[in-house]
Amino acid sequence: MKLTTAEEQLMEMIWSQDKLFMKDIVDSYPEPKPALTTIATLLKRMQDKNFVAYHLMGNSRQYYALVKKEDYFSNHIGGLIRNFFGNSALQFASFFTKETDLTADELESLKKIIDEQINQKNQ
Repeated sequence: MKLTTAEEQLMEMIWSQDKLFMKDIVDSYPEPKPALTTIATLLKRMQDKNFVAYHLMGNSRQYYALVKKEDYFSNHIGGLIRNFFGNSALQFASFFTKETDLTADELESLKKIIDEQINQKNQ
């Protein structure tokens, strides 16, 4: 399941803090801050999608993620590869390296990661 842009922004806050109360969430937003009802609606939708849950602590809810950030983005990238690159990770990698304006140092770092993966696969 996919999150909207606003839901992803809120999930980033939850992922970065691990557990948050509504006050913490509101404080995390830049000015102008969204209305409490807007945040509550986003949280409810995200609960319905099984991305977040909460613990009741007195009268307050402490929200936490049910989905790991890595799992969400791995699934998201997998969808991009399937839908836009004919399910070819090679075509995606080629596009990524050509179109993202990586520096030579970043390309060298990426090359090291690839070399490490090749070594692991060959063992």
